[in-house]
Amino acid sequence: MTKIRDFLGPYRLARLIRLGSSCQVWEAVETETGHRFALKVLREDFRQNRQEVAFLKSEFEIANAMNHPNIIKMYDLVLTGNAPFLVLELFSELNMKQALRRGPESIAYMLDRIITECVEGLYHMHSQGYVHCDIKPDNFLVSREGEVKLIDFTISQKIRKGIAKLWGGKTKHIQGTRSYMSPEQIRGKRLDPRSDIYSFGCVLFEMVTGKLPYTGESPNDLLNKHISAPIPSPLVANDNVTPEFATIIRNMMAKRPEERPESMWELLKTLRVTKIFKRPPRIPETSIFDDFPTSGRISNQEQAPSTTPNQDKNQDKNQDKKQEDNK
Repeated sequence: MTKIRDFLGPYRLARLIRLGSSCQVWEAVETETGHRFALKVLREDFRQNRQEVAFLKSEFEIANAMNHPNIIKMYDLVLTGNAPFLVLELFSELNMKQALRRGPESIAYMLDRIITECVEGLYHMHSQGYVHCDIKPDNFLVSREGEVKLIDFTISQKIRKGIAKLWGGKTKHIQGTRSYMSPEQIRGKRLDPRSDIYSFGCVLFEMVTGKLPYTGESPNDLLNKHISAPIPSPLVANDNVTPEFATIIRNMMAKRPEERPESMWELLKTLRVTKIFKRPPRIPETSIFDDFPTSGRISNQEQAPSTTPNQDKNQDKNQDKKQEDNK
């Protein structure tokens, strides 16, 4: 584990939440106010990497366009000092992938709310002109009450409209997570919200079955299955799923974008009138959330303010800082 000093600017590092390939996520306390935040900090070996710093800047810029309860709030981007970092809302540290590793029954009893909040967050992002491009269970934080926050805008793209659609060819560097990538993303084509719909269809399949829709003997084999393999049915792995919900997943995972739901809004309208399970799932006797100390909302006295972390100290200078985070 990479060791960094106990303080970053005005923030005291309280606890390491997650260690990623290029970043660490810390729970931190602003020393002057006592408010708690999540800090996404570049690891030491990436702090001079211009591309990684550019990713942080891009995340911050995209976050400034978002204002929705199902999207993680980002308050600040700090590039001064030795360790560039983002300042984020501190929410539950449990992501959907961690929950699904315990089995889909760990969250099945509140899946209606979870799915609705996932879709509403994505719809807001699309309405602000962006495609997420990395929809997967890891990028949805979930609380004990079933609240959801979408995170990680590292590879998100601006949706091209009008004449902008005519410019540019295929993407040179394909980015995404292989288990959830749409056929057009794999091919390097321009993406629109229907690509996220495909990826979220893969997520829904995993939510109700605990299994990935496709696996492969090699990375290329896995990608080829997204492009050409038959769409699997979740009913094979979980016979408690309703046929109607299985049909929704199948439509979302259609190989051709024009055969999928047109938008997250259209998808949401369908989901609201569709049962997920034939028999209501039981609430587990032991909650997975007991293992995650920041699950649920932060206590009121520690809740992050609606303004940016340092804004209280700089009201006279009218410095409005905003931001939002990835994982």
